[in-house]
Amino acid sequence: MAIVTEFINFIVPIQTIRDKYPGGWEQCLKDHEGLINHRVWFDEHLFRDGAMNPMDMEEIVEEWTSLGFDCMELRDGKRYWKDVCVFEGGPTLPCEWLSVDRASRAAYLTGTEVGEIVGRN
Repeated sequence: MAIVTEFINFIVPIQTIRDKYPGGWEQCLKDHEGLINHRVWFDEHLFRDGAMNPMDMEEIVEEWTSLGFDCMELRDGKRYWKDVCVFEGGPTLPCEWLSVDRASRAAYLTGTEVGEIVGRN
């Protein structure tokens, strides 16, 4: 499966949410309940939130950092996305766990198939 991307996307593997989000996946769903199928959607592997401007996206990244996510890491002097990925037509920094189907502009977890594409209902 894959997720539709639009505007500025904040993408997190669901397994990382299970491991790091306070209260796990179930709490994440509760915390975003009013946003699901509006600016938040997910498939079996990836969770997507979004923003229409960089300032709002910065707030989302800061919020998830405060929840204990290691959003970025530095390797050999270069920044990479780690637990999350900001995606605007492509990853804004290298992101090794995210792949893109250019034809559909959908993102999917590396190592899985594109399959059905999930977006806003």
